[in-house]
Amino acid sequence: MENISATEQISRLGLSLPPAPSPVGVYKPYLIEGKTLYLSGHGPVQDDQSLIIGRIGRELDMEAGKLAARQVGLTMLSTIVTHLGGLDKIKRVLKVFGMVNCIPEFERHPYVVNGCSELFASVWGTDNGVGVRSAVGFGSLPDNIPVEIEAVFLLH
Repeated sequence: MENISATEQISRLGLSLPPAPSPVGVYKPYLIEGKTLYLSGHGPVQDDQSLIIGRIGRELDMEAGKLAARQVGLTMLSTIVTHLGGLDKIKRVLKVFGMVNCIPEFERHPYVVNGCSELFASVWGTDNGVGVRSAVGFGSLPDNIPVEIEAVFLLH
């Protein structure tokens, strides 16, 4: 990938960021400690502020789940822009933890979470946009969202 900023890359990719969500509970959407940015679990917020809902294997198929995970990634980018002033303050992705709301028989959790991981790689490049990761299945998630993801980033 060329040496361009994350902000320029978002523009090049023609990505639209949804509104950053406000906490619905007792927690912070983000926390900075030293040079580490922690993002709380995010769901798939759409441009109209509604959530994508449904369980993988029931209401949604695997491809729809992957698109929902991508939307979670866009929502996380929006939180970064809203609270830190821009994506260029991020040096690299350190960790992504993806939770997939799915039927018990579903086994492709990593494929679903790739929707977010591939987005981050396209924004920061494969060196800085890919960190360590976990992708696990859950029996339910808040509001019946298909995917919740939290992440940790290194700041410049």
